Amino acid sequence: MLDSQLLSLQSFICSDTLVPDYLYDLDPNMAPSAITPPPSSPTLHSASSFKILIPEPLSEEGLTLLQSSSHEVTYHPKTTPDTLASLLPSYHALIIRSETKVTSAILSPDVSPNLRVIARAGVGVDNIDVEAATKRGIIVVNSPHGNIAAAAEHTLALLLALARNIGRADTGMKQGRWERSKLVGVEVGGKTLGIIGLGKVGMKVARMATGLGMKVLGLDPYASPEIARSAGVKLVGGGKDGKGGLEELLKAVDFLTVHTPLLASTADMIGEKELKLMKNTARVLNVARGGVYNEGALLKALEEGWIAGAGIDVYTQEPVKFDVEESTAARLARHPKVVATPHLGASTVEAQENVSIDVCTQVLEILKGGMPTAAVNAPLILPEEYRRLQPFVKLIERMGSLYTQHFARTKPNSLGGRRFELTYHGALASVPPPSTRPLTAALIKGLLSSISSHAGRDVNIVNASLIARERGIAIDEKFMRDDNTLTSGSGEGGQVTLRSYLTSNSKTGSKEEQEQIIEGHVTSGSDIFISKLDRFAGANFQPEGTLLVLRNYDRPGKIGGVGMVVGRHDINIRFMQVAGLSGGGGDGTKRRARPVGTVETRGGEETETLEETEEDSREALMILGVEGDVTEEVVRELEGQEGILDVSLVRL
Repeated sequence: MLDSQLLSLQSFICSDTLVPDYLYDLDPNMAPSAITPPPSSPTLHSASSFKILIPEPLSEEGLTLLQSSSHEVTYHPKTTPDTLASLLPSYHALIIRSETKVTSAILSPDVSPNLRVIARAGVGVDNIDVEAATKRGIIVVNSPHGNIAAAAEHTLALLLALARNIGRADTGMKQGRWERSKLVGVEVGGKTLGIIGLGKVGMKVARMATGLGMKVLGLDPYASPEIARSAGVKLVGGGKDGKGGLEELLKAVDFLTVHTPLLASTADMIGEKELKLMKNTARVLNVARGGVYNEGALLKALEEGWIAGAGIDVYTQEPVKFDVEESTAARLARHPKVVATPHLGASTVEAQENVSIDVCTQVLEILKGGMPTAAVNAPLILPEEYRRLQPFVKLIERMGSLYTQHFARTKPNSLGGRRFELTYHGALASVPPPSTRPLTAALIKGLLSSISSHAGRDVNIVNASLIARERGIAIDEKFMRDDNTLTSGSGEGGQVTLRSYLTSNSKTGSKEEQEQIIEGHVTSGSDIFISKLDRFAGANFQPEGTLLVLRNYDRPGKIGGVGMVVGRHDINIRFMQVAGLSGGGGDGTKRRARPVGTVETRGGEETETLEETEEDSREALMILGVEGDVTEEVVRELEGQEGILDVSLVRL
């Protein structure tokens, strides 16, 4: 998991056009470029007529920068949600901090018909419906670097305050109590600090902690070992899905700090099970996002003595409500073992100035037709090429995510040190190489999104190659202009092959034995399909939703056995495809998709377990599109079925 930078693809915006009304049916996962409106559009504006609304406090430096431009700036630092909705129709740019909620309702064409850019003066965009903005063609920018030092310093401040009981000591002194003997602390020098998420904030915390004489352990599936070593960080390895690494980290640390954003993969990441693994003298810190720690579990851990203390700056509900029936967040903030602050991680004069100047500069650049430096949702692509590449961007991003979840799920660090090769076939091969940069950016986004806490959002057209290089990922492109022969699939729209090799010499086998492959195609109707996965071809399935990918011996009864397992867990089968080994070793026959909710059995009954023979030990791949709660228990039960060799749970 990485630090709380938010991920993106980058864009250019035409200088005198409004984007939202003519973007047609865009994929919400792929941000639109600017498209010039038809001449009859009534919403053209000159560069001097744009209006900028600021509904929250902003530093003087940013305001001065905006006011020195030719644009009309409205500064209403205490705008209510109702007032915001009434003001927005005439504005083209909106600059906010953390309190303003930019919902899908706010982003409807009726409320904000002219809005072109939303700027978040800070890192997180949790308070912005980025998907809704993307559908409207509204650029969302943030400032991922302006408050790095402030957040890291606040983390160390809470760490030291916890170690020396500063909060309780200060409160006691102010109340006239001299409690020296009750407030004996611990020294941090020589203690072990665990850091989950080694992004920019996490790495800065690591360097500061090393300077205090602390030993630092880090957990991040994409951290560069070389950079980590240079900062004095020892990376911990992981078992399946990195859980072994997390357990190793939790058992060893005296202090724990988490620097990830709040995503589905990080919500409640530290709960009762994890807290019970820690020393009873350990202390935890959260200057990232409320909800990364399960607040109820953390409160219980403090009350029952599983850990010694907590330093908390962020909460699931902000501001925390100290009412009659106090929330868990309020009880944590009042707890005597907690040093609590009201989300001060970025609250320094310098940080506020940095993020203010950063986002204001980006807004001015966008309004004059330039390119932002930290767009979270927009790719750089020319209008005439966008419609052509849009489905391929979606396909390649899904191929990257499928690769990570299927091939790299048990070894989250395995992407580093691999070379990826994108081969474009058919019509796609005629796209000139500079214009395919969104495709390689989409691959990197897909590779990182399923195991990165950023969900791919800090990947953009400008930094994609740098991020890949930092992660040890090499990407090549090939253009097969005269080649229309994939192993399988027959998409008229274009075809893509993704291959992956180890970049270093392997002691375990040849290059061919180390090759991993996914093939896909786009139909003339812009539908996307996967036609080959590793050694298995013959299945044609759409990479979307929740998928179960099972490698099994190709013998009768396997489909029925799998169907009964998922059926017992109330999991519905939307579709099923079976792929055989390509190039021998299996019949490669494509079986037709079953109707929703049906499975294949022998006469509708469970088949007997057969003794394995050379004939029936051929391998096949079963791909199930499912609906329902696929838990680890379900996966383990499937893995335990006789003849099932491997199970991948893929969410796309």
